Parts: sequence; structure tokens; C-alpha cells
Amino acid sequence: MPITDWPREERPREKLLHKGAAALSDAELLAIFLRTGVAGQTAVDLARGLIKEFGGLRLLLAAEHERFCQGKGLGLAKYTQLQAVLEMSRRYLQEQLAQSDALTSPEHTRRYLQSKLRHYPHEVFSCLFLDNRHRIIRYEELFRGTIDGASVHPREVVKRALEHNAAALILAHNHPSGVAEPSQADRQITAHLKQALALVDIRVLDHIVIGEGEPVSLAELGML
Repeated sequence: MPITDWPREERPREKLLHKGAAALSDAELLAIFLRTGVAGQTAVDLARGLIKEFGGLRLLLAAEHERFCQGKGLGLAKYTQLQAVLEMSRRYLQEQLAQSDALTSPEHTRRYLQSKLRHYPHEVFSCLFLDNRHRIIRYEELFRGTIDGASVHPREVVKRALEHNAAALILAHNHPSGVAEPSQADRQITAHLKQALALVDIRVLDHIVIGEGEPVSLAELGML
């Protein structure tokens, strides 16, 4: 049955307008993006199949363009549209964060860091450099690969903080496994960076670990 024959309150677009985007399932949101289905499948059916094929919405959104374009009903045009939507979302979150400060807007900070780091298939270590009022100066991704004491260099972090004239910073990195629980290496890296930055009077406000669910704050866990 085509979506136009569904009860009005069950159609994804009407449901979004009536209840808000948060009320929609992953498949319904993707269906709105796809706009149309294929022969024998509604856009929602197609979306469900794609989410199952890619192993989840996040993995579909993070797929390289060659893999993405192999999906049924997808293609280069859809890939470019998706990348534009994702980048607009990141810029929107960055503007929200820039209009406040990182400590009074922890939710904005975490959502922004999620948008930057959650899609990577490998570990990425980044910094949010902040001024003395805890407003964002710049976001930078500094190290990639396995994040441990050997791959994260305190001297480079200190150097970049001084170049940005930062008064404080927030550390962040992702766990591609999806489990955001801080490891022993995470705690050691945080301690080393905190000590190194203290020598130049720069504070480490937090270290955020990004996984599949809610980001984890080392500061809130009392590990900072």
C-alpha cells in the first residue's frame, strides 16, 4: 500500500509536522530523506531495508560514497544531499555552541562533539580550545589511530593551545566499538595532559568519550 493511502497520522511527513521529528523512527526519518520508494516498496520499507543492510542508521550515514551508492534506491545525488545535510547539522551545532559557553551548555557541547566524532571507524582525538570565558575558539582533530599514551603527544596539545591563546580546553575522542566507558589509557592520557597544560596555566575542563549512546564525561565521573 502506498504511503499516500496510509492514515494521515501515520504518514512520516504528517507525523513529523504534528508530533515533531523526535517522534519518528529511524526508518521514518530516512524515508522522508529518500522521498520515494522503489517498485514494490514504499519509502519506509526501503528505509527499513537499508538500515538493516548497513547495520544501523549511523553506519549508513557514515558509509563511504562507493558503499553508500551501492544501496538500493541510493546513488551519488542522494550521497551529496546527505553530506550537505550532515555538514549543515554540524555547523548549526557549532553556532549554538559559539553563542554560549561550554560549561553552561554541556548538552550543546556533547551534541557537537558527537556530530564530529561518532561516525569515524577509527579512533580520533580532538580538542575544543576555549577562551577565558569558556567560549569556543576552535575545534581541532589532532591524533588518529589507536588512542593511547604513545599516540597522544602532550607537547603538540600544549603547542596548539598556546597558538590559539586558549585559557582552557575540552578533550574528546571516540570509541568506534560503541562502548563509551573510559579506559585506563583514557584516564592516563587525561592526567598527563592536565599536568602538561597546567605548566602553562591552561585548564582541562573535561574529557568526553563518544560512543553509540550518550557521551561520557570524565569530569562527571570524578576522573579529572
